[in-house]
This record gives sequence, structure tokens and C-alpha cells, in this order.
Amino acid sequence: MDGSSYYIPAVAMGAAIAFKGPALLRGWRDPLLRSVGVLLALAGLVFLFAAPPTITAVNDITGIPNVSAPLVYCLLSAYSASCLVLIINWRGGPPEVTRRLSRRWILGYTVVGVTLIALFALGDTPVERLRDLDTYYANTPFIREMIVLYLASLSVAGVAMNFMCWRWAIQVRGRLRAGLVIIAFGSLCNIPYSAAKFTAVVARWNGTNLDGLSTNVAPMLASAGAQITAVGFCLPLAWRRVEDSWNAWSTYRRLGPLWRELKPVSVPEDRAARISWWSAAELLVTQRESDIHDGMLSLYPYFDSEVRSLAYGAAVAAGSSATEAHAEADAVMVTVAVRARTADPEGRVISSAEATAAPPATGSPFAHADGPRDLVRVSIALRRSPVVAAARGRATTGSESDAREPAG
Repeated sequence: MDGSSYYIPAVAMGAAIAFKGPALLRGWRDPLLRSVGVLLALAGLVFLFAAPPTITAVNDITGIPNVSAPLVYCLLSAYSASCLVLIINWRGGPPEVTRRLSRRWILGYTVVGVTLIALFALGDTPVERLRDLDTYYANTPFIREMIVLYLASLSVAGVAMNFMCWRWAIQVRGRLRAGLVIIAFGSLCNIPYSAAKFTAVVARWNGTNLDGLSTNVAPMLASAGAQITAVGFCLPLAWRRVEDSWNAWSTYRRLGPLWRELKPVSVPEDRAARISWWSAAELLVTQRESDIHDGMLSLYPYFDSEVRSLAYGAAVAAGSSATEAHAEADAVMVTVAVRARTADPEGRVISSAEATAAPPATGSPFAHADGPRDLVRVSIALRRSPVVAAARGRATTGSESDAREPAG
């Protein structure tokens, strides 16, 4: 594998961090988001510092032959710990248990990292090896133990990750389960990676040469495993983000009929605070809901509980469920009120309502006796309900008698 085989995954991890950077900064206190950021950063650093050109540069800068070896091994150990910590935080549970388990894994792999550095310092590696240090120094005191320790720690992490992921995957469904299965397969690559390395090292111990397993096969397994694992961690989070955006856009679209119905009585656009159409979907939904609320408030004196009751009865008689009938009744009341407000440009009804000082609970624009209004359901009823269509037709043809002034 040449340098590009390492740098491309490193760039991919860097791009993932850049993409999630704002969310990571905003939610850095969240253990789950913090674990995701650390994992992506460590995965990128592993690929960056494991690339032969980077190994050469680090060795030249420090003046210590093969000093990149313990650096890369420590990064691999930290990456293994970050994967385990992320799974623990992702699964959740009592905070004290989550913190205790996370600290145990972090402490364990910190000890491994310190031991790796100590073993390298005690050993002797005068000849720089960019690709085959594991096999070249397989029989060197202390370096041999360093190699065995880092391979054993990776194997333990791979087995632990698979155990936790599969045990959790059988308890959940959907995108979370898909992500866990992908993570499990990615972690599974640690085991053949370590096996290939161990086989090549043991072959050296026995005087034979299977270096190709260590220099060619193992790096490909490591690259595939790290990238698959990162995809498994990111997929459910990205999926959730896409799903949230889709739901927000769907809500924005479904509120359209109600927003357009109330537009004639809402705050004029030149006096309203507007946001750009390319803003986040959540902001557009908030803006649309605000416009609807403004329109409903302006219609408050024109709301007629009797109109709503008659519409509710008609909707139930037409076969609607109680929930649907409530929405249709609200939609009819809004439709009649809009036309009554349009037919009263001088605001006589508003003046009358102010004079009588009707209590706010009577015909509140946002709630009724059965609970808060579902604006989306009301909006859908405006577009689909035959009861609403009939009421709109009557209000258009005739008469202001359908828009009675509320009792004082």
C-alpha cells in the first residue's frame, strides 16, 4: 500500500469531522457527541501517521529511528478505547455506570500506551523499517513484547466490540441495528488483522518468512475495518439528521394550506421579520407556525364555537374519527372566521369584542376544551375535508350570518 492508501481514509475522516464540526462544538459537553469526535479524529490520525511518507518524516524530525512505531501503536490503542467508549455512551444507562465503564477502558488502554512507549525505549531498533518493523524486529528483546502487546490489545478490543454490538443489536431495530451490525463487521476486521500479524511474527520466531501477511494483507484489513466501523458509527447519526430534516420539510409543506388560508389576515410581509428560503427547515417551520399563530390571534373575535360544534357533528356523521373531526371543526371555524374578518374591514367585531371584554378562554385560538390544536391536522383538513369545502362554499356565497359575533 502506498501513501495514498493511507491518506485517502485520513482525508475522509477529516471531512467527516469538518462536516460534523459545528454540531460537535455546540454539543461538546454531550459524552456521545464528544466520543464521536474523538473517534473520528483518532481514526484520521492513525491513517495519517501510519503512512510510510509520514513515518519517514516523523523519524527524520525526531532523529530517532522507528519512533513512529510506538506512536502509531499508541494511536491504535487510543482508537480502540474510543470505539469501546463510544459504544458505552451510545447505549446509555445510569450515568455513574456509563462513566465507570468508560474510565476503566480508558485507563486500561492508557496503561497499554505507556507500556508500549516504555518497551520501545528499552529495546533497540537502529535500522529504520517503514513497512515491516513487526517482522524485522520480531526477535528483538522488548520490541518483541511491544509488538505482542499492541496486537493483543487490538484483538481484545475487536472481540469486546463484537460482543457489545451483537448483544445490543438483537435488542433494537431500524437504523440503530443497521449501524451496530456494520460496526460489528468493521471491528471483526481487527481479529484477522491481528491474526495475520501474529502469524507473520510467529513465523519469524520459527525461522520462516511470511512477511507478506504483515506488510500487505494486514494493512488492507486495518483500513477496511476502520472505515467500516466509522461508517457504522456515523450512519445512524446521519440517518437521524436526514430524517429530522425530512420531517421538518414535510411539516413545513403540510402547514401550507393553513398558512395560505390565514395569509390575508396575518401580519403584512413588509412588517414581519422574514428569514431566507434557504435557511434550515426547522427555522422555516418556526416562521410558518409564527405566521399561523399571528393570523389565529387576529381572528380570535371572529371565532364562533357554534360553527365549530356544527362542523364537528357533520364530520363525525361523515365517518371521521374524533381526532379528525376536531381538526375539521377547527378548520371550518378558521375558514368562516377568515371570511368574516375580510367582510369586516373596519373591525367592528373587534371593537365589540374589546368592549365586552370576553374572557380569553372562550375560543382561544390555540386550544379548546379537548386540548391543544394540531395545526398540521387542521391544515390537512383545510385541503381534504368535504365538510370544510362545504363550509367554504357557503361562506363564499353568502352570507355573513355564518360568521356570528361571539356572545358577550
